[in-house]
Amino acid sequence: MKTILYATDYSKNSELALTYAYNLSSKMKAKLVVVHVFDYPTFLDTISLKAEPAFPDLESDTIKKHTANLSAFCNRVLKNDSSILNIDLEAIENKSVVKGIINKAYALDAFLIVTGIKGASKLREVIMGSTAKQLIEKASCPVLAIPSDSVKTEIKTIVYASDFEEEDFGAIDKLTEIAKPFNAKISVVHISPLDEHIGKSHKKELEDKLHKYIDYPHLKLDILYADSALNTIKLYYQNSNADLIAMLEREDKGVKQKVFHRDLVKRIEDYGKIPLLSFNASHYGIFHL
Repeated sequence: MKTILYATDYSKNSELALTYAYNLSSKMKAKLVVVHVFDYPTFLDTISLKAEPAFPDLESDTIKKHTANLSAFCNRVLKNDSSILNIDLEAIENKSVVKGIINKAYALDAFLIVTGIKGASKLREVIMGSTAKQLIEKASCPVLAIPSDSVKTEIKTIVYASDFEEEDFGAIDKLTEIAKPFNAKISVVHISPLDEHIGKSHKKELEDKLHKYIDYPHLKLDILYADSALNTIKLYYQNSNADLIAMLEREDKGVKQKVFHRDLVKRIEDYGKIPLLSFNASHYGIFHL
């Protein structure tokens, strides 16, 4: 059984991400593990004038407290008892939120990490914004970031932004595992600068290659030409009614045509109005080509 790891900081924004993660796990028949990463308070944080037990069990008491908070959070957001919903809850102590989540995902061999983005929280262990980007850069499994204004949990159309690297095939193949339970369409789209024309025969070769290595019937390829990549692809998302955007995060290789794509990736991440699924290219080698 696949495992989906959802990480929360209890912020308002993370509520929608929990609903999304739960609906996704139900559709995929995957196990959902809900975690919260915390750090123990410093000595100064615990100073009190009240009498305290001589040997307080700080670790046990803190974990119990955070586990209870997780349970209350899930019950309130999902409007049901988390034990009935078969959700595993775990409070994790780690000075680094990113490391805590990644270590847990590795231990569980998680299929996917789900988190919210652009949340507002005063908690030290906030996992939104820049931390979500760190997860994308470091996690061995894909990371699904849910923006606060994303409301649809049903997935009908997925857009995968491709730069035609070999790692894309491994990422798209894994993407089909999310698409299949929804019977969703996957549109692979490439934005090419106006001065870099891709002929019909080359496009046909790419289409044949996709269908040869990716066993999924609802898969198509579109190539768009524009110097304003962000505006073009935003219009493409709107016209295709995309419910989910997926893409491959790449290391800086210093190649000119890849710079065009990497800039697009970062700008789309900042756009943040549609759920974004990111695959780390370093974990998707040559896909049996």
